[in-house]
Amino acid sequence: MLSIGNATSPTFFLTGVPGLEDFHIWFSIPFCCLCVIALLGNTTVLYVVITNSSLHEPMYYFLSMLSTTDIGITISSLPTTLGVLWFNARVISLDACILQMFFLHGFTLMESSVLLAMAFDRFVAIRNPLRYAMILTNSRIIKAGVVIFVRMLVNLMPLLLLLKRLSFCGPNVLSHSYCYHPDVIKCSCSSIKVNSICGLVALILTSGIDIPCIFLSYMLIIKSILSIASPEERRKAFGTCISHIGAVAIFYIPWVILALVHRFGHSAPPYVHTLMSNLHFLFPPVLNPIIYSVKTKQIRKAFYQLFPNTK
Repeated sequence: MLSIGNATSPTFFLTGVPGLEDFHIWFSIPFCCLCVIALLGNTTVLYVVITNSSLHEPMYYFLSMLSTTDIGITISSLPTTLGVLWFNARVISLDACILQMFFLHGFTLMESSVLLAMAFDRFVAIRNPLRYAMILTNSRIIKAGVVIFVRMLVNLMPLLLLLKRLSFCGPNVLSHSYCYHPDVIKCSCSSIKVNSICGLVALILTSGIDIPCIFLSYMLIIKSILSIASPEERRKAFGTCISHIGAVAIFYIPWVILALVHRFGHSAPPYVHTLMSNLHFLFPPVLNPIIYSVKTKQIRKAFYQLFPNTK
């Protein structure tokens, strides 16, 4: 416990790779490489979309939002993880923990909303291609961005504010190298029933809504594709969705597994928590730029224009 004046602030101890602390410096090498790939890849996508006027379309605006949230997720977990791996700097205060959770969980919740918006974008593009630009105007995309941000605040702020009412009495050892809400509340020695219910409600109001809506969007997309007479046009229409389907899979599958491990996998080995958390927070930022660069012709063309020697 740290005493500041008359106030007492609880502290927490971050964890690297359990049982392999002597090899942290070696684990930091692939971690840093993945972070560099994620930051370079997503900033490159942002740059080519902003500077290339041919990419000023709704699909690429949403892709820019996705890259922004991926950059935010990477930067949010980077300082404490490198602190643990490089300097064994494990101590973090509750206020610093809450601040990190605001950005880490906030960007994660916004990415979920962006993926839902991208599913709607693909539905409109395939269902009503002639009215696509009329439906998804710039003003509506800006409004969608504001709604995504406000939705994040409404779902996240009660979780973080409720943490201040908890008492922490024990050693407060966390399972990760960053602060993760279910991990933090397990350290409390007071009742966490309200916090758990609020966390479950927030999960239902985000991924619990987004996943079914994305699934419904693709059911309607498939129905629209099957109504197209030409097999070649059907193939092209579905091809425009491949990148988004990949982004949805690499984001939601590790997130759902991590949530299940935290709620029901109490007997799982410690390295399982570490592995799933790293998969959840590192894989989407690393793989999304690669997927969109490989599977989206316009992004690939813009990338070649930026780096002509990569052809």
